Amino acid sequence: MIKFIRGFLVVMLFAIFGLGSLILSFVFLPAGGIFFKGNKKREYFSHLIHKLWHGYTQLFVLFGLIRIKTNNIEQMRGKIIVSTHPTFIDIMILIGIFDNSLCLAKKEILNNIFMKNIIKNVYIPNNIELDEFKAICLEAIKDGYNIIIFPTGTRTVDREDLKIHKGAAALQIASGADIIPVKIDCDYPFLRKGRPIYDASDRVITYTISQSEPIKLSQFSEKSEIKLRKEISEKIKFDFTQN
Repeated sequence: MIKFIRGFLVVMLFAIFGLGSLILSFVFLPAGGIFFKGNKKREYFSHLIHKLWHGYTQLFVLFGLIRIKTNNIEQMRGKIIVSTHPTFIDIMILIGIFDNSLCLAKKEILNNIFMKNIIKNVYIPNNIELDEFKAICLEAIKDGYNIIIFPTGTRTVDREDLKIHKGAAALQIASGADIIPVKIDCDYPFLRKGRPIYDASDRVITYTISQSEPIKLSQFSEKSEIKLRKEISEKIKFDFTQN
């Protein structure tokens, strides 16, 4: 019975997310676009999403579905935040924790009526040309925004070898910004790939968000860009797999 109630609450929260995303996309974002232009528009939308996503994940906490523990988390600006990605709500948790942050979005989400306008305003689509991607990210970093990247590209599966894409490394080489590794651990396979969303255990599920030491470009002596991207990506993987 407890699992049924918890599962129902999760489904209800996702229904709230869908309705809220529609209202945000077709009411608040268009209204904000009237009053804010250029950099002010992005700043407004970024801060709004930060507050909303924080509030949304706190509903999971309020209903006793999850608890969120943080280790060594610091606010920052102009950094590249790379994170592990075990569950569906990871990006909402991270955006809720780190203000002034933008993130990459899979091109498939652009076809989602709930998220399309949100993606266009506060996310960076990953289906654009590399040079355009770099230019957008470099401008954002210069303006003091963090770029949140899941370098595995998709939700990971337990005991599966991590495959790190080199986008974060390429962006660090282009920008010189520090990479901040963040590890998300979840003590139950909640909202994992291939799991039903209503499988919410019969107890409170703990998310632990841990921030590691920055990865600085100056740590690497390799001059070849191809080899440097590989070294940076291997360092990200090493930080992700440490206990």
